[in-house]
Amino acid sequence: MPIYIDTEKMLLRCEGRMFDPWGLCWIDDASVSVDKGAGDLRPVSAEDAMRWLFETQKVRQVPVAVIGAKDASDQECTDAEALGAALANVGYTLLTGGRTGVMEAASRGAYQAGGLVLGLLPGDEFDTANSYVSVPLATGIGPTRNSVIARSARVLVAVGGGYGTITEMAYGLHYNRPVFALPSAPEVPDIVRCKDVPAVMAGIACAFLGILDRDDA
Repeated sequence: MPIYIDTEKMLLRCEGRMFDPWGLCWIDDASVSVDKGAGDLRPVSAEDAMRWLFETQKVRQVPVAVIGAKDASDQECTDAEALGAALANVGYTLLTGGRTGVMEAASRGAYQAGGLVLGLLPGDEFDTANSYVSVPLATGIGPTRNSVIARSARVLVAVGGGYGTITEMAYGLHYNRPVFALPSAPEVPDIVRCKDVPAVMAGIACAFLGILDRDDA
């Protein structure tokens, strides 16, 4: 699905529609016919489109949730930290469970790259969050917060994990959220498996723009 930046009107366009960065949806716009020869329409990838939106528009910050093991392997932590950094470098807000392992590694990557990090904590106090969480949200609801994480996110990404991560993935699918998984994540039907962080980032961009084809992902 071709996407264009309208450099004259500073809009993102696709097949007679324009993207609303606050509503995160496409709006019909018959005023412009996308013509590849038009000088003010520049074709872009979904990833470049999201970078442009964050750099030039006021985008509603519905977060990307990174979920995974609290006792993670070195490779899982490396992947999670790289993912957190990549998200922050584009402009996405990160949401995690706010504790250790994959959650802390992703938070560290995003925090050190200058991103906003939300931590939805199972306990009663903010100081149970890891030191990289910018906005700790103490819920006092225990593992029930897994459902809240899935409901709150625009997209979920699993890195490693066990039964808790599986519940978050299942909740995400139940709430019709795109759920991506790196190779270390558990096997769950109907998720989008990705070979590495760049593949995940490409999928997140398509999901944010509402153009993800799960059959082709």
